[in-house]
Amino acid sequence: MNAGRYWIVWFWSALVLWLVHPPQAFSQGTPPTDQPLNEALATNVTVRVVGHGSLVLGREVGGARVTITDLATGRILASGLQQGEAGDQNQIMHTPHYMREPLYSTSPSASYSTTLYLTHPTQVEITAQGPLSYPAASQRASKTVWLIPGQHMTGDGIVLHLYGYIVQIVEPKAGDSLIAKEDQPLRVSVRTLAGTPVRPHGDWDARQVHIYGEVVVGDQVTERLQMFYSGEKGLFESSFFVPTPKDAPDGLTLRVVAVHATDGNMAVGEAKFPVLSERLRPQRR
Repeated sequence: MNAGRYWIVWFWSALVLWLVHPPQAFSQGTPPTDQPLNEALATNVTVRVVGHGSLVLGREVGGARVTITDLATGRILASGLQQGEAGDQNQIMHTPHYMREPLYSTSPSASYSTTLYLTHPTQVEITAQGPLSYPAASQRASKTVWLIPGQHMTGDGIVLHLYGYIVQIVEPKAGDSLIAKEDQPLRVSVRTLAGTPVRPHGDWDARQVHIYGEVVVGDQVTERLQMFYSGEKGLFESSFFVPTPKDAPDGLTLRVVAVHATDGNMAVGEAKFPVLSERLRPQRR
């Protein structure tokens, strides 16, 4: 096609497009004509609190608390609990998706939804805290956004990511006394904040998470422990030598650290235990 013919075709194509879609049809700056002035309009807001790199915080972990605050006045506009399911693991973790394509709302998943009645654009701070069933692992995140009267924030909604893991010492059990000069097993559960287990070759691959234990007496680390996957989902184990009551008069603290350096998820679990002399071993019944 020569240059002259090309420009003729381009001209007629542009003219047809202009006739079908006049310039004003492309304008996004036209104000709404059906919106009453100075009248409060219902504005639906959905918030989803998710574990970073994981699923939604649902009922399995107690959900999360969400608070929406007007930044200009400090007034709390809404507050409540996120409840529901953790979401479709296959959709969230395995299915490719475009940037603006729904991710958490393609199937039922936990969320907090409210309706605000706004008379003017309002800048708010949305704060989330959870998981509520595991206070020791609880994290907090916030996000500042504008809400416009009548413009609903639904679908996935406003998503807040919480970083960390739920790290729990399973053995020894809380309240147990440790017997001096014994090799004591240490078993630990490591899960995402959504409650899903960390394990080798899983969606939350333990091979990428550095998990280790520490024995702390006073404010000193006396031993660092390499943790091994036990074969049960989310459980890791090791053992340590229990010092004497003379060396640990106030007992000892077991600390377990989980670190995923590339995605930023990090957490610590701790528990304190008294130490008894081997001569004071509790009698078995």
